[in-house]
Amino acid sequence: MAKRSLTSLSAADLQGKRVLVRVDFNVPLEDSGAISDDTRIRAALPTINDLSAKGAKVILAAHFGRPKGEVNEAMRLTPVAARLSELLGKPVVKTDSCIGPDAEAKVAAMADGDVVLLENVRFFAEEEKNDTEFAKKLAALAEVYVNDAFGAAHRAHASTEGVTEYLNPNVAGHLMEKELQYLQGAIDEPKRPLAAIVGGSKVSSKIGVLESLIDKCDKVLIGGGMIFTFYKARGLSVGKSLVEEDKLELARELEAKAKAKGVELLLPSDVVLADAFSPDANSQITAIEAIPDGWMGLDIGPDSLKAFQAALADCKTVIWNGPMGVFEFDKFAAGTNGVAHTLAELSGKGCCTIIGGGDSVAAVEKVGVAEKMSHISTGGGASLELLEGKVLPGVAALDDA
Repeated sequence: MAKRSLTSLSAADLQGKRVLVRVDFNVPLEDSGAISDDTRIRAALPTINDLSAKGAKVILAAHFGRPKGEVNEAMRLTPVAARLSELLGKPVVKTDSCIGPDAEAKVAAMADGDVVLLENVRFFAEEEKNDTEFAKKLAALAEVYVNDAFGAAHRAHASTEGVTEYLNPNVAGHLMEKELQYLQGAIDEPKRPLAAIVGGSKVSSKIGVLESLIDKCDKVLIGGGMIFTFYKARGLSVGKSLVEEDKLELARELEAKAKAKGVELLLPSDVVLADAFSPDANSQITAIEAIPDGWMGLDIGPDSLKAFQAALADCKTVIWNGPMGVFEFDKFAAGTNGVAHTLAELSGKGCCTIIGGGDSVAAVEKVGVAEKMSHISTGGGASLELLEGKVLPGVAALDDA
């Protein structure tokens, strides 16, 4: 279902209007309290700047950390307000609470184009409960609603869903629109061949995604710790590699499903083994049929990387979610780095490359090829749920186009 977006609203629609914008400012902090990565703040700038330029009064709502419904001084949005002010080149007023007299007074004092950041919405337990009265109070600060927080769109919370009952119109911000365009587009009407690369340590966290992707893709490439559950299901010895014993039957079913549908399901043929889970462990490369006892697989091997590169060569759309190995350890990062470089090359040849959130984003940034990808998703769980074909409550609540 296509959703109405901010693009559809002109300066005439927005001039002087109070606009509540749900953003994802859940950024990582260093021990000193400084922001270590401001990507999420920068990602919201196009929407904030557009609204400001059209004369709207921009009221930002965000969560930060998991304060469990009570005020936590360490989870105030003060550093975010300071950084946003630097990026916008103008003052950003922060409220002491997201609802109540202080928020009402600061919003009432706004001039057209001003930006106010409401304090952490999760300081109230009612936010995550999607409480009606709380949603009403939050919505009462504004007239129009823009959701630009794709990373929180899979949650039915007061600030992502509840407020839409009391505001009008309710539209997607520029970031949200781009996320839906790429991720939904890749699933609903991709340029084929369509390939998905799925990594990560556990099959259990990617079951829904794998099932959905086998339905929709021409090729599915699997890496990361979850491969050992598939090998064990085939009757192979996996040493002390990570295995989910309760998912062996599921692994067999997924392989059978892919075969029945004519989908190329590729698992690595060789792996990089370690004698301990450590960055300086002893390592060796073996074929998957020859994994010795006492060793664990921490990356895909060089032959597997070549096979993956060959399988991806003719693809027109590639979605990547999850690393090929323990890429945080340089010794076991070759598979993940190799996939990142391969996708960067494919992008240059006109392939649509989508990095579906989570650790894959950290991987392409670490390798330095992030800007070469067609789209990097800002959502972890939200990206996965969208790829699974689930309806995201924060998206469903927006006006239809």
